[in-house]
Amino acid sequence: MATAWLVMAAGDNRRHGGNGGYDDLPSEHYSWDSAVPNHGRPAAGDVIAVWDKKCLLGISVIEAIDTGEGVKDVYACPNPACGKSDFQPRKTVSPKYACLKCGHRFDAPVSGTKPVVTYRSRHGAAWVDMPGVLSGDELRSLCDKPRTQHSIRSMRWERLRDAITATGIPTTVDIADSAQRAIAGGHKRVSVRARVGQTAFRLRLLKAQGESCAFTGPAPAAALEAAHLYSYAATGEHHTSGGLLLRRDIHRLFDLGLITVRPDEMTLDVAGQLAEYPLYAQMHGTRPTVQLRPQHRPWLRTHWELHRAHGQAASPSAPQASHALPSHLV
Repeated sequence: MATAWLVMAAGDNRRHGGNGGYDDLPSEHYSWDSAVPNHGRPAAGDVIAVWDKKCLLGISVIEAIDTGEGVKDVYACPNPACGKSDFQPRKTVSPKYACLKCGHRFDAPVSGTKPVVTYRSRHGAAWVDMPGVLSGDELRSLCDKPRTQHSIRSMRWERLRDAITATGIPTTVDIADSAQRAIAGGHKRVSVRARVGQTAFRLRLLKAQGESCAFTGPAPAAALEAAHLYSYAATGEHHTSGGLLLRRDIHRLFDLGLITVRPDEMTLDVAGQLAEYPLYAQMHGTRPTVQLRPQHRPWLRTHWELHRAHGQAASPSAPQASHALPSHLV
């Protein structure tokens, strides 16, 4: 069974007496350090489910984990016989703090620092917003150890996926499922962050292709992103002939292989997972709305071969197995 991690990110509320909090952007990254239980266990390919103690915020798949070294501000109970960091601020009574270990009340903790290993997950590529789909109690019950208070808790992805599906709420959970299988299978690094030269690359595409999504037609420039048809990681270069302007949602689905182009017919092929979404399903079999260059064909063929096993189309009327996640870097 695949591993999933329930991680708590609540903005400024993700803070307790023992440290100064963390900088989280749930849809993009999650930060922690070596002082946190389970700190070394999450890995690329694991599912990450982000919650705020009250409900699920969304799910994704860890593309990579960046590590470093840092110095952490720490705070402790001033009781010489205790010195623990397990305390919480009290909002309406004084003294402000109460130690949960020894019961000591105090106005200010003892402060200090200690060296730590820092971790930050990158999981933006397959992020799916799911605010409120599961409650905090439901999420706790899915954890391997439901009674734990740790900020990083293990669970089984299959159980989480079934619970999300059982709600009957329309979601794109299959995107996370596809990404989990692909990254775990060897595609270790995917990123949706801007790379050096990305702005100029996008401007060149706007000049060459106009304000139009290559697959759906005219769109405001603000809604268009520069999509690589090749692995930027492998070349470190931006080839205008290897890029297309795509609407942000189309770009995400293209990177995940849920929308691709049949290289011989030059028609769009939409994966079966999108059959229940008419906006995307109706694109199947249509032609790109911009004039593709001969130089685009090799890149599109490579993308097709990566995502369509044995060269078979994935008709939206007949769902098929999950596709591999590409190594495109935006």
